[in-house]
This record gives sequence, structure tokens and C-alpha cells, in this order.
Amino acid sequence: MVSFESDYTKGAHPKILQRLAESNLVPMPGYGLDPYCESAKEKIRAACNCPEAEIYFLVGGTQANAVVISSLLRGYEGVVAAQTGHVNVHEAGAIEATGHKVLALPESQMGQDAGEQVLLQKSKGKVHARELEGFLQGFYQDANHEHMVFPGMVYFSHPTEYGTLYQKDELEAIAEVCRGYGLPLYLDGARLGYGLMSRESDMSLSDIARICDVFYIGGTKVGALCGEAVVFPKGNAPKHFLTTVKQHGALLAKGRLLGVQFDALFTENLYLELGRHAIEMAEQLKEILREQGCTFYLESPTNQQFILLEDSKLEKLEKHVAASFWEKPDEGHTIVRLATSWATSKEELEVLREALSGTH
Repeated sequence: MVSFESDYTKGAHPKILQRLAESNLVPMPGYGLDPYCESAKEKIRAACNCPEAEIYFLVGGTQANAVVISSLLRGYEGVVAAQTGHVNVHEAGAIEATGHKVLALPESQMGQDAGEQVLLQKSKGKVHARELEGFLQGFYQDANHEHMVFPGMVYFSHPTEYGTLYQKDELEAIAEVCRGYGLPLYLDGARLGYGLMSRESDMSLSDIARICDVFYIGGTKVGALCGEAVVFPKGNAPKHFLTTVKQHGALLAKGRLLGVQFDALFTENLYLELGRHAIEMAEQLKEILREQGCTFYLESPTNQQFILLEDSKLEKLEKHVAASFWEKPDEGHTIVRLATSWATSKEELEVLREALSGTH
């Protein structure tokens, strides 16, 4: 049995484990005040070209989203996100549990010709500047908006839940709308390493740091055991942010665990190399899927691929390959996600090829 279920089903890259073992018995201060955390922060600042950035290491993505969003919002404000956005669908109401509402933007709707369908696929899961502008205009034009939840910030993930990417001009357009309404722009970077290394990406970490008000660099899904690095690139962290992190249970006493990992990830471009490997494996995965006649529900440029399978074929496939359930479009078919990762091997791809051959 091999797993393409997600990009966090394996432990950590050997270089990270080696660094953890080497530092294991060295006494260090707690709560992120150790030398490894400081070293990792300096390396991240250099990689993002933002020397004044304030950086905090949190235990996981849901915690990062809940802490960042709740710390930036006032009590009467909510966070604007795509209808399919992670905080709106797959975080069990974590944002709502902080007392804030997710204000969901509907997905783009286009016609049925081939060109429009391609555009629709590329826009799947994304926030669009024009729709965001329309939403904000509609809110403030409503005579009753003082009785409503105010939009207080904008959230998006890169890549999206559907593996789609923002281009630099798209993100700059969203940021311009945000600036016009005084809203912080927040990037969820759980899979950021894979987005940056996609063949279709035109953005770097320094671009993201320049455009966004806050973002996080995902470690959990890109080679670390756990942990995310929250970056306020302009030295703009909310007052007493560390206290807020602890209040939400997202601060480790043994902060070294995260510092050592991110120090390793940002040594000799390991983070980007792991992202590149996952993308190379995803391109080979797509070739196998095409070769086997699979129907793509969505063909993404990142490490997540979505295919439509007859339930009988999926039952056979699952005897050899773990995949992630995504949607149930009708009684006889299932959409599944196959995800490559920093640890995917060519041998695992061959097992998938053979398993798909056996479903015919």
C-alpha cells in the first residue's frame, strides 16, 4: 500500500531529523527564545528580503489561521475568504470559535465554451479582485451595514484548496482593493513551497512579503514534523502577539522543536528543493494519469491532482493506493485527490501506475 492521500502522511526530511538529534541534549531557553529560532528567523528574513519582519513559530496551520485572524479583527469584524477557502470549509469552525465570522465569496461562474472552462479551472478556489471589490462596495452601500458583520481582512491560500495558483498581477490587484478599504491581506501558506516551485508560478517569497500584510510559511506539509512560520513582513505584528499565540494554545514551551526545523529548512534552499521535488513528482503523476485514461476533474499546476473515478474502479484502486475523498458528484462516481509531497518516490508512482492498470 502506498499513500497519495496528502502531503503530510510521512514524518520529516532526514536533514531535519539529523538536526533535531544533534541538538537534542543541548539545554536551551523555551518559548522560541533559543538560538535556533533566532537563526531561522534571520534566514527567513533574508529569503523574503524583509529585514524588519517579525516572525513567530506556531504549532500548526489551523492554529496559525485562528490566531492571526482573531488578532487582526475587531469584535464586530469577519474575514473575507473564497467560498471554498480552507478556513470556510475544512477547519471545523476554528475561526467562528474565536468569535469571528467567515464572510464567503461565491465562486466565479463562466459560460460553457472550452476557453471559458479552462479559465474556470484556473480560477477554482481563488479570490478575485473584481468580485472582492463588488462585495465590499455592496456591503458599504447597504443602508443597514452598521447592523452587519464588517469585513475586516481578506484571507486566501496559495496554492488554493484545489491546487490553483495566483499570478503576481492577480495578487497585486487584490492587494490594491484591500488597501482601498484599509483591509489587511493574509496568505495561508500551508503548501507555499509547492506553489512557489510550480512551473506556472511567477512569484517568489520576496514578492509575497512585499504584497501581503501577513503570511505563513508552511512546514508541516513541506518536510517538517510540524510547525508554521508566521511572518509580518513590515514589522507590523499586532501588539503582544506572542501572548495571543499562547492564549490560543499555539505556543510550544520547547520552541526549539520548531526553530531547529525551520533553521534546517532554510539552510541551503532545502525548503524550495523539497517543493521542487514534489512538483516534479506531480508532473510524472499527471503523465501516468493521462496514460491510464483517467478523467481529470481539475488538473492543477501544483502537487494536488483531482480525478473522477467510477466507484467500482476506486474500490479496486484503494486496495493498493490511499487517496483522499474530495466530492461525490453522483451515485456512481467519486472525485478523489492524489497529492505528491517532498517524500514521494518514483517507486510509489510505479505502484500507482500498476494499480490504475488493474482497474480497467
